[in-house]
Amino acid sequence: MAKKVILGMSGGVDSSVSAVILKEQGYDVTGIFMKNWDEKDDDGICTAKEDYDDVRKVADSIGIDYYTVNFEKQYWDQVFTYFLDEYKKGRTPNPDVMCNQEIKFKAFLDYALKLDADYIAMGHYARVEEKNNDFYLKRGVDNSKDQTYFLSRIGQKALSKTIFPIGDIEKSKVREIAKEHNLATALKKDSTGVCFIGERNFDKFLDKYLLSKKGDIIDIDSNKKIGTHNGIIHYTLGQRKGLGIGGVGNGKPWFVAGKNLKENIVYVAQGEEHEALFTKSMIGENPFWILEKEPVFPLKCTAKFRYRQSDIPVSVYKLDNGNLKVEYDFKVKAVTPGQVAVFYDKKYCLGSCIIKDLEPLNDKYRYLNI
Repeated sequence: MAKKVILGMSGGVDSSVSAVILKEQGYDVTGIFMKNWDEKDDDGICTAKEDYDDVRKVADSIGIDYYTVNFEKQYWDQVFTYFLDEYKKGRTPNPDVMCNQEIKFKAFLDYALKLDADYIAMGHYARVEEKNNDFYLKRGVDNSKDQTYFLSRIGQKALSKTIFPIGDIEKSKVREIAKEHNLATALKKDSTGVCFIGERNFDKFLDKYLLSKKGDIIDIDSNKKIGTHNGIIHYTLGQRKGLGIGGVGNGKPWFVAGKNLKENIVYVAQGEEHEALFTKSMIGENPFWILEKEPVFPLKCTAKFRYRQSDIPVSVYKLDNGNLKVEYDFKVKAVTPGQVAVFYDKKYCLGSCIIKDLEPLNDKYRYLNI
């Protein structure tokens, strides 16, 4: 009897091709479209409806069952409230990581197991490897698309029940398979918006939920006001675009170097190599380990502090309060509180923590991130 797999289908090409691969491998596949957000985009279009239409077309064309499950309440309670709370603290959260942890690999998994599924599947570029009854999270073959960063808080229960059908192939091959099977999503562009919320004017979106007020933009070198910001929630460390202070100073670009939530100040530094933009270590809270057991400390490994970043050699120490201190082998730019620091041992993702505090390269900038 064929093993039963419940596949999360988003209406994108990756999950569509995952369905094709699973069926060809002999699984009994059912596609489920997760409805986690009920709102039109900036153009007045309900993207969830469009995406579900694509799921229907793909499922019909390859001959699998499909339907919708509503996780809006779980998404609001477990992901979106966290997302807003982090912005209220002046931090920059990563809702995609939390969505994977709480929705796709928890609520969705629990739902699938109630349907007597043997496995769930997702269209992520990642792999699972079992060794001695431990389940390891392994990078996808396509390094440019590897998504283990976003899966870095997924534990053993989920990994033991998860298949990533496209983890072993390149994105170009995914597109080829979609075209070969005449899938409706073959030429559909990849989504770059926030998990389930989609692509939209993000500043306008945040202003709907959070009260933001204008404040001063301060040059960290002169300590003088050089502009006005539109609300501290709209700025993140290392940000260059949208500051509205071009033409000031020596002509070099300005970057966000710090935020003072209490005083409602955004600090900026001029020049991409300004030392105020760099830190030498960080403190991480809420550590999570893929194997659900702590490594031996100090841990020498590599880390990523944002998704599109090369691995950085680090040393990780456990503090008495359970937090982690992460020391970089060389200075790193724009490490951002609220984001996720993800740890790797070559091809394997070890786990992650949430970035809490930063140690500046120069102590005189310690006041910047308050």
